[in-house]
Amino acid sequence: MLCAPRHWAVGASSWRKAGQGARLKRLRWYHTVNCFGHGGPRGKLPPATTPEPSPGFHLRSEQANLWRLVSAYRKHGHRKALVDPLALCTREDAPELNPHHYDLLDPNSKFSVRGLLHGMEDPMASLSDIISHLEHLYCKTLSLEVDHIPCLEKREWLTSCYEQERDSELAGEEKIELAKQLLTSQVFDHFLAKKFGTFKRYSGEGAESMIGFVHEAFKRGSEGGISQVVLTMPHRGRLNLLTGLLDFPSPSLFHKIMGNPEFSEGAPSTGDVPSHFVSSTNLDMGGGRQLYVTMVPNPSHLEAVNPVGMGKARARMLSLKCGPYSSSEAEERDKVLNFQMHGDAAFAAQGIVMESLALSTLPHYQVGGTLHLVVNNQLGFTTPADQGRSSLHCSDIGKMIECPILHVNGDYPEDVLRACRVAMAYRLRYQEDVIVDLTCYRRWGHNELDNPFLTQPVMYTTIKEQVSLPDAYSRQLVASGSSSVSVSEETFSEHVSSYWKTLNESLSKSSSSSTSLKHLEAQWSGLTDAPKEITSWDTGCPIDLLKYVGAKSVAVPETIEVHPRLAQSHIRERVKRLEEGKGLDWATAEAMAIGSLLYQGFNVRLSGQDVGRGTFSHRHAMLVDQGTGEGFVPLNSISENQIAFLEVANSPLSEEAVLGYEYGFSIESPRHLVLWEAQFGDFFNGAQVIVDTFVSSGESKWLLQSGLVMLLPHGYDGAGPEHSSCRIERFLQMCDSSEEGLDGDCVNMHVAHPTTPAQYFHLLRRQMIRNFRKPLIVASPKLLLRLPAAVSTLQEMGPGSTFSPVLGDTWANPADVKRVVLCSGKHYYKLHDHRTKANFTDTAIIRLELLCPFPSGHLYQELSRYPNAKKLVWSQEEPQNMGPWSFVAPRVKKQLNSQVMCVSRKPLAAPAVGVSVLHEAEAEKLLRETFS
Repeated sequence: MLCAPRHWAVGASSWRKAGQGARLKRLRWYHTVNCFGHGGPRGKLPPATTPEPSPGFHLRSEQANLWRLVSAYRKHGHRKALVDPLALCTREDAPELNPHHYDLLDPNSKFSVRGLLHGMEDPMASLSDIISHLEHLYCKTLSLEVDHIPCLEKREWLTSCYEQERDSELAGEEKIELAKQLLTSQVFDHFLAKKFGTFKRYSGEGAESMIGFVHEAFKRGSEGGISQVVLTMPHRGRLNLLTGLLDFPSPSLFHKIMGNPEFSEGAPSTGDVPSHFVSSTNLDMGGGRQLYVTMVPNPSHLEAVNPVGMGKARARMLSLKCGPYSSSEAEERDKVLNFQMHGDAAFAAQGIVMESLALSTLPHYQVGGTLHLVVNNQLGFTTPADQGRSSLHCSDIGKMIECPILHVNGDYPEDVLRACRVAMAYRLRYQEDVIVDLTCYRRWGHNELDNPFLTQPVMYTTIKEQVSLPDAYSRQLVASGSSSVSVSEETFSEHVSSYWKTLNESLSKSSSSSTSLKHLEAQWSGLTDAPKEITSWDTGCPIDLLKYVGAKSVAVPETIEVHPRLAQSHIRERVKRLEEGKGLDWATAEAMAIGSLLYQGFNVRLSGQDVGRGTFSHRHAMLVDQGTGEGFVPLNSISENQIAFLEVANSPLSEEAVLGYEYGFSIESPRHLVLWEAQFGDFFNGAQVIVDTFVSSGESKWLLQSGLVMLLPHGYDGAGPEHSSCRIERFLQMCDSSEEGLDGDCVNMHVAHPTTPAQYFHLLRRQMIRNFRKPLIVASPKLLLRLPAAVSTLQEMGPGSTFSPVLGDTWANPADVKRVVLCSGKHYYKLHDHRTKANFTDTAIIRLELLCPFPSGHLYQELSRYPNAKKLVWSQEEPQNMGPWSFVAPRVKKQLNSQVMCVSRKPLAAPAVGVSVLHEAEAEKLLRETFS
């Protein structure tokens, strides 16, 4: 049970003093730049200053023309690089690489390369040798783009690292292991093709070197201190990676391919297709190091999973108390790697890619740098590259965040590993994004049943003649006969035979195999699946605690200069109302709900556009010092030994990526309450893909519980078509509520339209208090934020209080009631005001605070209070083809055996009219018809 802190004393003067005496002993990264989670991961970053001149640095000015040529190769070499394994790409002419442009005419001229170029054994070299070396570095099967990076120190470090790594030799055992990884992937594809000829496996054939890249990234990350990887990827090669590196059991895969469910019998899941399968596993990286890899489930909407993975990685940092959430400068910070794999066509075309990249260095969203691997098939379904993007490379979008880009020919697996090593070295050093564009090809069509010759005959004629990379590379190692690699053809043949045998054994075990339920293990242990009935939870708090956290929510140190208007209308007014215990508005109720959860040890994250202040300037969870411009979050100073905090994340003007990010954050741990607020309710439709494929269906498909709260300001107040409706009908349509049966908490989403601050308070608290998690969609208020009638008392949030799915009428005498009006949200206050003014004593108004799960039992109890009622009306502000009407009507009819009529605006194409005179006329008509 909650209790107030020991130093709490009842009495206005005591708690006012406690509220104002905010402790400033918080560790500085909780309040500097004064907000919890503000900073990015703090590894031992090198100074972003001009580097000290290296030996020979002065030769750049003394050999200026040669330096200009070297710089030209570093800038333009990628344009003519031989990264296409099919050699179908026309190499772009790069006249900037002609030495004559720099008055370098004699190929035999000697130059010192110290300070200019790396990787040449002789510090003195002829111009022809220098050009040959530059061609090898930047124009062959591996290349680098860094000229778009403004930081000189980073460019110098990157070119040095890359040029020294370019010709690094892999150890013999590394080459043999790499060949086996490639062969394993190929054998897996051949096995599926033979045993399941009609199965769309989205094979890795033609892109097998990505397996080597992923393994190398894991290895380098582990060596660099990474202990957790959050991995996202599309369908191409996914099954190869799952079974080859991530310990996904082959029998379970074959069981699913044969048409069986992936989860055990009775699991509350519809399942998903095999190309969306995932794995979470601990990999032994040697040397006593363990690497925990989590692949995030994704829909078929390409790239939609990117921000979800970022959000989960960020939440993992919070769980581990590392990165931006570390409590000590001395602690190791860089523990979590966000690793994203992409397809070339989607990476260049999907807007969510740009939105996600835009989050990469922002406070409260950065994840310490994402490793991006673009598996570049040079084709998007049937769309060739020149018709799929306007840029030269599919990776050019990365230049918007100034991250380095490497291009590599996928048929040169050792170069692929070298690219990975450079990329990971940069990521570990600078904790920033890096992109590797792995150019390969797709052996078959978009899937194995598709005929690619219909649209790409030239490309696929070339591919048909192409020797597979696993075969070519293993033969190359056998034929090399070098001292570093001693391997026979039998070694690889035995490996192929052994793995084929293993797959056959797995197939024989597949008939009885299914994936065990693990969705409520680890940090989710103690939670259950939601029950089949609507439950009630005691979400009230001791009055003393409410007063305490309410005071703390506006407690500001004297060193912070608060805006004078806020000092009066926000701080002093809240303190006054807390003293009186009544007249508490929405912002105060929200602050007390969040503060009490923090006090209980739950972290809270509030994200969205302008959420610190609130779109309607009502919240002010973050106060801005008028002298310094720095933010201050009072709720992060609740107590001296506070263990949970509020992260106020003012987001960029993005919906899809930010909502995906917050969904990812919410699925990491049940102890993080994540709230995403749209600037206006209908703005969520910019994130419709996330709502459709993750929020509404993630648990059904993948058994992933999420307690994400979506706050969608809603209400018809004359603001026009785009600022009135949160499209609540769309969420209700996506709910798996039953018209005939009775709903329980087990529906996929909960949809609420509360009318009082206390109801909102209880909604937020029960998200964490319950022993299960469900997404909560709240049609939140606009006008009600300051409506004098829409306030609550401390008693309504006190001990024993709870959320009420239905609020009954307290004004009319039940015996006199002839008409019952059902409604939800702000509309209630208009109806009640009209009723009282007209003295319609024969009308009762019942508020449906919870729409889904539909509270038929609670509604029946309220309706039964009016035995003399002859008429049942549903009244709503929204047009008839929108709002809750189409959801409520069949349930009232079928579950309560009652006929209900609708009073609403007429059906419209847009949610609302944009003419104020028409709006007012519609509002008056609604009131007349409701009571007529």
